[in-house]
Parts: sequence; structure tokens; C-alpha cells
Amino acid sequence: MKKLAILLIAISTTAITWADSSILSLKQSITDKAIVYPESFETDTKQMMQNWYLRNYAVLDDDVENRKSNDVSDAVYIERLKKMPTEIEMPFNSVVKSYIQMYTQKRRTLVEAMLGMSLYYMPIFEQALEKEGLPLELKYLPVIESALNPNAVSRVGATGLWQFMIKTAKGLGLEVNSLVDERRDPYRSSEKAAKYLKELYSIYNDWSLAIAAYNCGPGNVNKALRRAGGSKKDFWEIYAFLPAETRGYVPAFIAANYVMTYFKAHNINPGLAKRPLITDTVHVTKRVNLQQIADVLDLPLEEIQILNPHFRKNIIPGDSRPYALSLPSQQIYSYIMSEDSIIAYKSDKFGRRDVVEPKTYTSSQDGERQLVVKRHKVRKGETLAKIAKKYGVTTSSISKANKLRKNRIRTGQTLKINTYVYVPKPVEEETPAEKEEIATAAAAEPETGTTENSAAENTSTEAETSSDETVSESAEDAEIVIDESAEEEKVAEPEPEPKPKVTEKKTTKKAAAKPQTHKVRKGETLGKIASRYGVTVNKLKRANGLKSTKIKVGQRLTIPAK
Repeated sequence: MKKLAILLIAISTTAITWADSSILSLKQSITDKAIVYPESFETDTKQMMQNWYLRNYAVLDDDVENRKSNDVSDAVYIERLKKMPTEIEMPFNSVVKSYIQMYTQKRRTLVEAMLGMSLYYMPIFEQALEKEGLPLELKYLPVIESALNPNAVSRVGATGLWQFMIKTAKGLGLEVNSLVDERRDPYRSSEKAAKYLKELYSIYNDWSLAIAAYNCGPGNVNKALRRAGGSKKDFWEIYAFLPAETRGYVPAFIAANYVMTYFKAHNINPGLAKRPLITDTVHVTKRVNLQQIADVLDLPLEEIQILNPHFRKNIIPGDSRPYALSLPSQQIYSYIMSEDSIIAYKSDKFGRRDVVEPKTYTSSQDGERQLVVKRHKVRKGETLAKIAKKYGVTTSSISKANKLRKNRIRTGQTLKINTYVYVPKPVEEETPAEKEEIATAAAAEPETGTTENSAAENTSTEAETSSDETVSESAEDAEIVIDESAEEEKVAEPEPEPKPKVTEKKTTKKAAAKPQTHKVRKGETLGKIASRYGVTVNKLKRANGLKSTKIKVGQRLTIPAK
């Protein structure tokens, strides 16, 4: 009798438990103390409020954080969720409540900013979802994915409003490369997101599972379904077997729908439009920089970037294929009419060279190699490598030219540095008359040079006579000797030997009486000609009445006396 009583009590207890389970479903009773909030909750609201669109097209409440959040009872939350006109089920539980309170209490500025951005983005999302015949409440998925930031990038690399990974994006037909990332394009990414959600729903025939699969992939959802066992399941029944972040994804989606619907009830003012932003698109078939468009059409660059976030480097590669450019509708006609001017604007800066030939010099075609011998006095702390780097030569060439042993140098030592330059070859030979004219001018030059010229001649003579400083060069090489140490150390130069006064006066008079002339050859510049005759460019310009340094081949120039 006692055993029978115990058995009846056990059966009645089990019946009560089953009854309780049927009254309070898992959807409403589920709890989770280890909630993982989406990355969108971490959005820097201060930076977000600097968004060009929010500053110029939306009116926001700066005092939103100081207003009361008007928290309500669970019964009110349940009633409000039930009244929302949605096809997707929106149940209430403690996890959903934690997300709602996160939005309405701690992230109020974020909600206000998203309400301001929604004025522009929500119609785009609704159009894409409507085209695929999907529930319009899915437009709030980007709220939890990216906080409506088209340039949002997650810690694992998911990018854009709908947070696509590169592999998924390319699989859906979105373009991702160095210049274009269509994951950031509101229109293209919304179109592909709607198609992807439709595919996921066709697999599970349940929106809670389709939304979970959008977050963690069908593989993780299928694994959770297998671990849960049994027949048809929904998100709440496999909740414990899902990745931690995905467990909070559907509750966050429900909370986003709630807060974007009942924001006024929690003292969050809506983002109002200062003025409407009406846009249109034009197809661009040429390579163009957004800065060119902004400058020519007198538009803020930030506005064009906000409307076209998928052009990562501000470059539209329209020469590869046509791209849609979004602009304020009143500027579309202006772009069409000004496209040639836009492409031509600062083309040297923004254009790209199609073919580039490397510039080369050969002794037989473009010019002749000329040996320039420089002399360097070794200073304290200098090494052979430093000296070689200064003159753009190798240490071995300096060592060979100076017959150094083990590359050893000493302070105060004078080194010979062999460098080479290419001098353009004259296009045409001088006529007999020109040769006679040059010979006459050369005869008219004074026999005595300046101290600097004498020093250079002395240095050259020393280079030729010194047995340990012989310059090895081919027959066609010309040699110029430059004493670098003389310039750096400013060593006093020996004075030239005095010449008879009569001869000097005659020479000076003769030089002054007949100034030289020079016929400009191909490749010559005013600077090169001035250097050749030992005069300044300014003197050369004044002597010929030139306003600039531009000269042309065949032009005859008067060379003033020194």
C-alpha cells in the first residue's frame, strides 16, 4: 500500500511538470547568462555622429543620453512585440529583453544615429527585399550587422552594411578588388543579401533558422540541428548548440525591430530630415577620380563618397567596364554635360599612363659617355661605403681607381672618384661659317683664366702626370676633373702668373668688341649653354632679351662677355 502511494505521487509530479512545460514554452522561458553582443554595439558613436550625411541631412537630439529610457514591464514588451505587423515571429524572453534594454538604455545615441541614417538606407533595403518577396522586417538586419555603416569591417573581415565575407560576396557575384568593393555598395549588397536570405529560407523553411544561418553559416546550423536531434526544430530549440555569438543574433534582430518601431516610447527622438536627399545614377565608362568630379561640379567630396562607398580609393575604373555613379539627382545632367571636362581636369595628376618606355642612353644613339673625375678629401668618421653612396658609385670602383689595399682610407687622404654622365649628341654639324665664327670667338677669348679655371687646369695636369692616379677610359670618353675637396675645404688657389699688360688689354678689348654667338642644338637648355660659356642664365637672358628660359633648336643666342 505504501509503495502504491509513492508511485501515484511520482506520476502526479511528472504530470504537473509536463503541464508546466506546455504552459510556458521554451521561447519565453529561455535564459542565458553568457550573452555575447554583436560588434555593432561597439560602434564609436562620436565618430559616427561626424558622418557627413548626419551633419548635413539629418536633425539629431544632442540631449538624448540625458532623457529617461521609460523602462516597462515584461507584459508591456510582450504586448508591443505581438502588435508589430511582422511575418517573422518575434517572441519575448530574458535574452531578447537584455538586447532591448541595451538599445534603449546604454546605446541611445547609436539608436538615434541609426534612425537618422535609416532615412536614406531603409528605402534601399525595402526595395531589394520587396523584389525577392521577402518579409520587410529583414531590413533591420543591417542594424545589428553594421549599425548602418557601409564601411564597417568586423574583426574577422566581414565588410559593408550586410557584413559579407569575401568568399561569400564573390560567390554571390559581388566584385571585390583593390579599387571596388561592392560589399559597401548599398544597392548591390542589398540586392545580393536578399537573394542569399531567400536561398537560406528555402533550405530551412523557418525564418529564425535562416537568420541564424546568415550569421554563422548553414554548416553550423546543420551541426546544431543534428546535435539537438528529433524532428523539425527552430532556433530556440537548438539555441544551446549554436555558437555563442549566433545565440544572441536572433534576439538582437528582434530587439532591433522593437527599438526602431517603439523608439518614441523610450524618449528617443527620431532622426528628422533637414532636406531630402534625392539621388540618381549615371553609368561611367571612363576612368575618373571622385576628386575630379567634386572639383568640376563643385560638390563636397564627402557627399560623393557617402553615396558611393564602394569605390575604395576614390577611383571609378570605368575603362574596364561601366559603373553606376550615384549623385544628387540635380547633378546627373551636369555630370553628363561636363564629363569630358571632368576627365581632362588635372589629368596629369589623376590620369594613368597606359604605356611607359624606360629612358636609356647609348653612345651610338642618344649621347656620348663622358667621364667626370671628382676628388674627395676624406673627413673624420667617413668610411669608403659612405663616400661611395654620396657619389653613387661602388666601393670597389673607388678602391680600384686609388689602388687601395683592403679598402683602407685615412682622414685627410684625397680620393679620386670616377663617375660617368651621358651628354646628348648634337643633331647637326656646324656649317663652315659657324665653325669659322666659333674659331673667331675662341681666338678672342683672353689667354688668362680665373683663379678657379687655373686650379681646375692644375688639378687636371696633376691627374695626368700622377702615376698612381691614371684614369682608364675608352677612346670616345671625354674627361672632366672636378676637385670636390677644393670646394668643400675652400683651399686657397695659387694665383696665375702675370702676363704682359699690353697683351691683356688687347685681349680684353678684342673679346668685348666681338661677342660670341651660339646656335641651339637638340637637347640643349639655357642652363647647359650658360655653363658651357661660363656665364649665368640671367646674363644670357638679358643679352638675348628672353623673358623665360625657353629656347628652340636652331635659335642663335648672343653669348655676353664674362
